Amino acid sequence: MWTAGRRGAALALLMMTGAHAQSPGTSPEACPAATPANPIAEASAAERAREMKLLGIAAMQPPVSAFEPDKPCNANYDEARANPYPALPPLLKMQNGAGVTRATWPQRRAEIKALFDDQVYGRYPAHIPKVSWRVTGTERQTVAGVEAIVKHVTGHVDNSAYPAITVDIQLDVVTPAAAQGRRVPVIIGGGSVRPRPTFARPAPAPGQVTHLLAAPADPPDSAQLLLEKGWGFVWMNTTDIQADNGAGLDKGIIGLVNKGKPRSLTDWGVLRAWAWAQARAVDYLVTDRDVDPRRIGTFGHSRGGKAALVAMADDPRIAIGFISSSGAGGANLYRRNYGETVANLAAPNEFHWFAGNFLKYAAVGHSPDELPVDSHQFIALLAPRPVFIGGGALLTEPEYMPGDAWQDAQGMFMAASAASPAWELLGRKGLGTATFPPMKTLVDDGDIAFRQHEWGHTPAPNWPYFIAFASRYFDR
Repeated sequence: MWTAGRRGAALALLMMTGAHAQSPGTSPEACPAATPANPIAEASAAERAREMKLLGIAAMQPPVSAFEPDKPCNANYDEARANPYPALPPLLKMQNGAGVTRATWPQRRAEIKALFDDQVYGRYPAHIPKVSWRVTGTERQTVAGVEAIVKHVTGHVDNSAYPAITVDIQLDVVTPAAAQGRRVPVIIGGGSVRPRPTFARPAPAPGQVTHLLAAPADPPDSAQLLLEKGWGFVWMNTTDIQADNGAGLDKGIIGLVNKGKPRSLTDWGVLRAWAWAQARAVDYLVTDRDVDPRRIGTFGHSRGGKAALVAMADDPRIAIGFISSSGAGGANLYRRNYGETVANLAAPNEFHWFAGNFLKYAAVGHSPDELPVDSHQFIALLAPRPVFIGGGALLTEPEYMPGDAWQDAQGMFMAASAASPAWELLGRKGLGTATFPPMKTLVDDGDIAFRQHEWGHTPAPNWPYFIAFASRYFDR
């Protein structure tokens, strides 16, 4: 992986250059934005500009770079500078100032959710077309060395009101062949029987690092682990339902509901559209005779982790979650200054994940401290259900820089800790500690589990720990 000497030298470089990394309030001229290089990027930038105009925003704060520690525009990876806004919005206080009791938690929960709906993830439309499901094929095949039953299922979204846009939800529901006749737990996003897609990446600039993944030589295979456990998983391609770019906001399920027109500033963003798709998958799964409707979980990594967190907050039928490396816009605190920033979330390549209103908090002259909420409150919406939050490490080897530091494991831990009082209010146990644990330490004494593995931007090392954690609930 890396030697202690090389790691120490590189870490020293990070800390020295971190003093010059962007801090809240950096001027746009200091970090010029990249020029869109293709039609999708250009259309995404145009859509963001339209939304900025509606908000009266003249200029946005510049995003930071992930892996150029010698540049003034690089992300901060110095923990000493990571908490410019340490005071978080209160979790257990009503908007009228009253304290929250177990009896009034549903009211407080509704307040928090409404603020996230308006200012962060966007509101669900009042009317979304129905989805009709059909099984298009069933086959027995070997998946990750285990005999399995694979059902191919299609959910067609009613587009009779706007035939110009078609949206279909494709699922592969995979369960162990040995468990036929029994209802088993399933994890949405837990594996795939299809080859992973490959994505073309632009040619790097001189000296630019493009490889962020460092993983064990033989990483755990989630599909194998789940099937050998006697559980199943569901594959779903969310980008078929809503494209991962701002150019597609007038297409997909968002465009279908809006009949091809631009979204409003409070309309749902892509993360919420993906969460909606997970909820519709649950609609099907509760009818599947091979699935236990009480033991449906969700998994997501990176931006998928953000969407899985939203899905679990929005759908109480999801019994457990594995939220991996979700970072900013997911489990990480918005008020942190470590790795990815709110300015990155509001950049032309990411703003579409959120409501248009979210742009306000990355405009020049504004800051995340103006947000009326933070992610600990959103995590609390999951209570009292169990959730496993994990991530990787800061890697300082040049070819792997920065590993998973962009997602900020410590910030996610801090948010989970600050969310814990919601579990305790409801008679459960949250994270149980506010002290960030040493790397590779599993914290699982309560209904929130946390583990930081020693590798980069990969969920694989934490899968065995999540399954052991979930077994406490699913094997009862």
